[in-house]
Amino acid sequence: MMGHAGAAAVAVRFLGAGAVEPLPRPELRCVREGERAPVRRGEFRRVLGSFASGVTVITAPAADGEPGPAGFACQSFSSLSLEPPLVCFMVGRSSTTWPRIARAGVFCVNVLGAGQEELCRGFAVSGGDKFAGVAYDPAPVSGAPLLDGAAAWIDCTVHAVHTGGDHLIVVGRVDALGADGPEEPLLFHRGRFVRLGGG
Repeated sequence: MMGHAGAAAVAVRFLGAGAVEPLPRPELRCVREGERAPVRRGEFRRVLGSFASGVTVITAPAADGEPGPAGFACQSFSSLSLEPPLVCFMVGRSSTTWPRIARAGVFCVNVLGAGQEELCRGFAVSGGDKFAGVAYDPAPVSGAPLLDGAAAWIDCTVHAVHTGGDHLIVVGRVDALGADGPEEPLLFHRGRFVRLGGG
C-alpha cells in the first residue's frame, strides 16, 4: 500500500503533468444602470439595521471661503487597507456637508464614545452651526476638528472617491491617529443608540 508521502508524490506528478484543467473563472457582471433588485426600501433598512455599527462624526477644517468647519454624523465607516493605511466612509450624494469636506481635501474621523449620543444628534441634523458649544482641538495633520471625548480619531487626506448607488465611497489615506478617549464606544442598532453589555 502506498503511504501518505507516496500518494502526495503521485498527486504532484499528476498535477504537474497538466492532467487537471483549471476551472473557468466565473464571469463578473456589474449591476446595470436602471436594474433594480426586488427589495423594498423599508425592508432593506429594517434588515440592515440588525447590523450593529459604531458611530462617527466626520469633520473637516474650513476651506477657503467657508464660514467654519464642516461635519456630519456617519455610521458607514470602515478600515480598508493596512498597507497603505486606508479607511473609508460612505456619504449620500445629496449631502450638503460633503462638498465642503471635498473642498478641504482632508478630514478627521471622530469615533464617538458611550455617552456622546447628544453630540451625535447635533451632527445628524442638516443646516445650522453644528459646532456651536462643541469643544474640539485641531487634528495634528489636517487641522480638522478633533472632538473632545471621542474614543478614537483618524486624521486623513482624501485619497479617492467612488460612486456607489445613491452614495459616494470616500477613501482616506491615514496621516495620524490615536485612541485616548473612553474604551467603550457608542453603538447604533435597530434605530437606536446602545452600549456594550446592553446598557
